[in-house]
Amino acid sequence: MQEFRHFDPQKLELLEARIKGNRSQQQPIMIADDSNHSTSTCSRGSPSDDLEVMQAETPEKERKKRKRKGQGQDIDPSGPKKISEYFKAATSLSPGRTSLGIGILPKSPPPSAYPSQIMSSPCGNSNDYISHSSQSPKPARPRFSDSSSISTQTDMSLQDLELKERQHQSHMRVKEETIETLNSTTQDLQRRLDSAQKLLDKFKEQSKRSTEKVKQLLIEKAATENKQARTKSMEDRLRLGQFTTQRQGAKFVETWNDGYAFTDLVKRQEKIAKEREELDQQRKSLMKRKPPNSPHPSSKSRPKQNGPNDEGFAKPLPEYMNHAEFYERDEITKLRQAAFKKEESDLQGELEKLERERNLHIRELKRIHNEDQSTFKNHKVLNDRYLLLRLLGKGGFSEVYKGYDLKDHRDVACKIHQLSKEWKEDKKANYIKHALREYEIHKSLDHARVVKLYDVFEIDANSFCTVLEFCPGNDLDFHLKQHKLMVEREARCIIMQVVSALKYLNERKPPIIHYDLKPGNILLCHGSTCGAIKLTDFGLSKVMDDEHFNSQEGGMDLTSQGAGTYWYLPPECFVVGKEPPKISSKVDVWSTGIIFYQCLYGKKPFGHNLSQASILEQNTILRATQVQFSPKPTVSQEAKDFIRRCLMYRKEDRADVLALAKDPYLMPSNKKSSAAAAAHASAAVSSPQSHSNISNSENST
Repeated sequence: MQEFRHFDPQKLELLEARIKGNRSQQQPIMIADDSNHSTSTCSRGSPSDDLEVMQAETPEKERKKRKRKGQGQDIDPSGPKKISEYFKAATSLSPGRTSLGIGILPKSPPPSAYPSQIMSSPCGNSNDYISHSSQSPKPARPRFSDSSSISTQTDMSLQDLELKERQHQSHMRVKEETIETLNSTTQDLQRRLDSAQKLLDKFKEQSKRSTEKVKQLLIEKAATENKQARTKSMEDRLRLGQFTTQRQGAKFVETWNDGYAFTDLVKRQEKIAKEREELDQQRKSLMKRKPPNSPHPSSKSRPKQNGPNDEGFAKPLPEYMNHAEFYERDEITKLRQAAFKKEESDLQGELEKLERERNLHIRELKRIHNEDQSTFKNHKVLNDRYLLLRLLGKGGFSEVYKGYDLKDHRDVACKIHQLSKEWKEDKKANYIKHALREYEIHKSLDHARVVKLYDVFEIDANSFCTVLEFCPGNDLDFHLKQHKLMVEREARCIIMQVVSALKYLNERKPPIIHYDLKPGNILLCHGSTCGAIKLTDFGLSKVMDDEHFNSQEGGMDLTSQGAGTYWYLPPECFVVGKEPPKISSKVDVWSTGIIFYQCLYGKKPFGHNLSQASILEQNTILRATQVQFSPKPTVSQEAKDFIRRCLMYRKEDRADVLALAKDPYLMPSNKKSSAAAAAHASAAVSSPQSHSNISNSENST
């Protein structure tokens, strides 16, 4: 049926007329179908067939055929009709002819205008035979009686075929339009992509230039600040003091010599002390001339006269002053004493200020010296990303630099770990293992009160770097060295933040013991105690996983006994026995109490002026059964009770971190009253021994 699409309408009309004429004669004919001609119709055979021979049916077969509707009307006894008569009856075609798909068509040109040989193929009813016109003479074709063809019948009309053709053409047009639209869209997207790629390349180039410019400006700024710091350090060498090298036997030792500011202050103090001593002598002599209470002194009050029996020289009688003169001189003396006292107080405040400046000056001198000795001093860029600006500090095997992240554009702290080339391989491996363990613990922490770890990378075979969050302020240890102590409100705020960080460490799975909690590992984000704090340095931290931690046995084994800062470790860490001691989060609770005490009183409660070696030799912490409080400065009773709960000698009586987070002292003021009673009641029931320790401590204070 697909070949009907290529037929000309006029040829179809002529074909219909010839079919009708031949059917009326009912003569069997043989049709030679040449598939190469363009006038072939809807043949069901293959296009490659060269010839089809169809034979007429026998009279017996014609009698067996069923009649079609209107078949008798198509036979005209007068003979075949003319072609023009078929055009008049085109509207009354039988269903058999309608199945050929021939509808009302316009007139076709005369048969003479077509070639003498018209090829056709059976279509529609299998009893319909197609013959060509015999008006023009043509050569006889050979008859092939053995050849036969099979025609198939279809119910599709020409209108259905035209409808399908139109649908197909419409579908093809839609496809072509879609293809054109997609091609246009593809071209437009390609143009946009090319434009975006050019814009991206432009932005990359601009970003690269901007990064280079930022890097240049940062280096210039760091160099300027470094130069200013060195200039100020040189000026302060004369004013505050400096290190000088002196020979002691066969060695050279660096000693500290104070500057002229301290020497002048000491001279002023000596002068005031001398004047005050003279004033005291004058007051003593004045008190000797104090007039008696009565205007006429009695004989008992008068000094005895020298008699004849007296030996030696006679003492002159003191000259008494009158009341007005004595009162005048006495008032002058008192005022001068008050002035000297005030001046001494001012000098003492000035001396403390100079001492704080001297501490900063000494710290800056050491920093400059370490920076000059460092291999990373010339503003190197690590990992093609981190620009080193200035040295912040130096530890045993590491240096901490302030850096700038050229990719994320933020300040960072770069901690560079350096392995000594003289170390053996096992020591290097142990150090790297320790550092990687700290990294594995630290990288999983994400809390507002914990310093964030950004990156870790290798620099060379003997050094690697960890990139941390930068805190512009100093640590709490330096603040306490500068200001000695702080008010209770500020200290309580710091402890609240520390406990919040410890609570986070113990609520995660598995929990973590910091173990090295001390003022040096508490960073002040804004440089003052009024702002936020962050915990750092997880090098000695312990992971309480199921493999190592056993709550029934009291915790996990302390495998690193002897490490840490002794002033802030609890007594159980110093117990020596066949088996290692058991530790838990109560270690950090003890450290929290020590830090809080130091913030309030300006000194450590145990072993304040002792070294770590002396603490270990004298068993200072093992003997720290009770904490003593000084009368000054004034501290609230709630704060003292909180410190006692943190510094319970027996770890069984001491609260853990999660219980400490619910302590009434750390709660808001409106919740303290209700929670305090419950806490004290539970403490009294659970630990009567601890209650007796508290009462004894209160009696001692």
